[in-house]
Amino acid sequence: MPTAEPVERLLAKLSLREKVGQLNQRLYGWQAVERAPRGGFRLTDLARAELDRWGGLGALYGVFRADAWSGRTWADGIRPEERAEVAALVQDEVARAGGHRIGVLLSEEAPHGHQALGGTLLPTNLAVAAGWDPDLLAEAAAAVAAELAASGVHLALVSALDLLRDPRWGRAEECFGEDPLLAAELTRALVTGMQGADRGAVGRGGVAIVLKHLAAQGEAVGGRNGQSAVIGPRDLRELHLPAARAAVEAGALGFMAAYNDIDGVPCCANRDLLTGFLRDECGFDGIVMADGLAVDRLTAMTGDPAGAAVAALEAGVDLSLWDESFALLEEAALADPRVAELVDAACRRVLTLKHRAGLLGDTGGETAPGARREAITLAGHREALPPVGHGEALALAGRTADGLSRRLARQSLVLLHNAGDLLPLEPRSLTKVVLAGPNARDVTALLGDYVPPLPPGSAPGLDLALRQALPDAEVVCPPGVPTAADLSGADLVILALGGTSHRTYAEEFAANGAIAGQAATATAGEGVDLAGLALPGDQDDLVAAVRARAGCPVVAVVIAGRPHVLTGVLAHADALLWAGYPGPHGGHAIADALFGGYEPVGRLPFTAPAHPGAVPVRHNDRHPAGDVYQDAPEPVLFPFGHGLRYRPVLFDRLAAEAGADTVRVSVEVANPGGAAAEVVVPLFGRRTGGRVLPRLRELLAFRRVTVPAGARTAVVWDLPAARCFAEDAAGRARTDLYVADLHETIRPAVHSPGPADPLPDSEES
Repeated sequence: MPTAEPVERLLAKLSLREKVGQLNQRLYGWQAVERAPRGGFRLTDLARAELDRWGGLGALYGVFRADAWSGRTWADGIRPEERAEVAALVQDEVARAGGHRIGVLLSEEAPHGHQALGGTLLPTNLAVAAGWDPDLLAEAAAAVAAELAASGVHLALVSALDLLRDPRWGRAEECFGEDPLLAAELTRALVTGMQGADRGAVGRGGVAIVLKHLAAQGEAVGGRNGQSAVIGPRDLRELHLPAARAAVEAGALGFMAAYNDIDGVPCCANRDLLTGFLRDECGFDGIVMADGLAVDRLTAMTGDPAGAAVAALEAGVDLSLWDESFALLEEAALADPRVAELVDAACRRVLTLKHRAGLLGDTGGETAPGARREAITLAGHREALPPVGHGEALALAGRTADGLSRRLARQSLVLLHNAGDLLPLEPRSLTKVVLAGPNARDVTALLGDYVPPLPPGSAPGLDLALRQALPDAEVVCPPGVPTAADLSGADLVILALGGTSHRTYAEEFAANGAIAGQAATATAGEGVDLAGLALPGDQDDLVAAVRARAGCPVVAVVIAGRPHVLTGVLAHADALLWAGYPGPHGGHAIADALFGGYEPVGRLPFTAPAHPGAVPVRHNDRHPAGDVYQDAPEPVLFPFGHGLRYRPVLFDRLAAEAGADTVRVSVEVANPGGAAAEVVVPLFGRRTGGRVLPRLRELLAFRRVTVPAGARTAVVWDLPAARCFAEDAAGRARTDLYVADLHETIRPAVHSPGPADPLPDSEES
């Protein structure tokens, strides 16, 4: 964002205290607004004290947040139709608090939909990644952004940058899987969807995105949340920074610095990361926000809160989140002119973003976005629609996002096992179906972490979805292990297995909103790291018992936010479907897949382990894990990218031609069936000949295509040569390419490419 002249004029007018106030986001937003005795809303005394202290506010977090941590429910939270009123009130009060009429950036959690009453929910990132469809994600992100914009929100805090490198980590569901290229392309889609391809949607039906978390949080030792990532600079660059670079290339306006340290340096105090890599190397010009209370945590390093604030500011943090330390920057700047210059630089970036959002009153911008009537854009289509009021805009965006959430749910399903082509099932052949398992009736298990309470009856569980799909069959849903009587006469048993990230309102929470202590029901999510990866409870025993008692086929559906060890399930089930957390439409999506309403063609975005003691194991490690452990010689149950389908498609004619700077790879997909087929086509490679050990396999490109019935489709990629060959390989370079069971070998055409770019450029895939 080029510095606007109005920003410089305003910056010159602000006092040091006002500048520091622009860098603080100390309030929990749900504590800043309350219902007035005579109707409507008003600011709380807590919020007024903060306004008086700073003469304004930099940003306000979570005004609309509703969940167990905030304590807000449909009984006392801010309803969708009230959001614009509340946003306008907050903007008016903040603008009047100072002499410059500067509005406040309203930031909201939107990791997979808006975490507010009535906010549309999408499947979690891990589920979305199983669909391998950046285009559909971009459409859904645009619709969610339109909801946020119509509510007066400016910043969407969105999970995207973490990689699933250890399934013991409770936040695995927030990752786009374990692969850097898949994560980078899905992150690019999120940014484009929420902000527009050229940031053009921000302020016009879109919002600025703040991507979290930077960086390597998924690499924490032992899968322990927020702890050390012990990796070298090569793995940091090749694995954990591609998504960040892709986001910058797409125009991202914000990043969130993570809790963890990398080789001892906390991310919030890591100048090499936040300034050297992000700003100097990538050219990022937006804001960096600290994760919640992350600056205060730096006191363990600096010894005092003021030192923590300066360390974060020096590293490149512009905006705090709930921290007390950043409020001490005024005193630090008075004592050190260098700190004062850094305060100016950070304030300039915050004001520039506010200028883009129309929040600088003295420069002709609007200070009450809740009162605006905006043109909105939806579903990835950036042409302007006729201006509408916020109520109509919110309703339109919600309907659009909900429909896209349903499509994403269908794409998220992965068929892992299907003995004897049991699936799809013929509904008319079923007279009695037994549905058992902990997730048989549980709607919240479909949703994932960071979700608001749903209105009663707004989303069906799997039990209701099955009954609607089988109106002429008896559906029995017993608690615990089905008895002989339950199973008598059954044509089919469906086991709804897995876990949940559901937070109850009775939980104890840490100051940053993570579950503190023993979770009441959650088996995944923030604060729920696990040492063991067996299915929670006695689910393996349940599967074995049902297999022993049932005289009919057994289908297992795993609804989970992390990879679990499914070795026992695979041994006892005739078919196995992985569903991730597919969102509020997950019940119907699963039922439709089982009964052939559509074909599940997703692919695993992670490596599924065969033994809990063998993790972590990833497809792009440098050494094979097989035949290493005496007690687990084969540690992989299903490889990254695994996924079956009902109707076969054929891959052939894999070909590759290397040019000086580009490698063209092509493969043909044939569909012999009588209906169009959705196909995910991943291209893998093994690059050898360089000066470092090659990775076992790398994802070089992918595409999701539709092949007409009885037809063939050619998939062509033009890839940078630096991506296809090992770094510094010279004449030794050789790359083996793989699509399904096809193999082709390529070498450089003329000369060895320069240093490999581990941060992929955009391409057709």
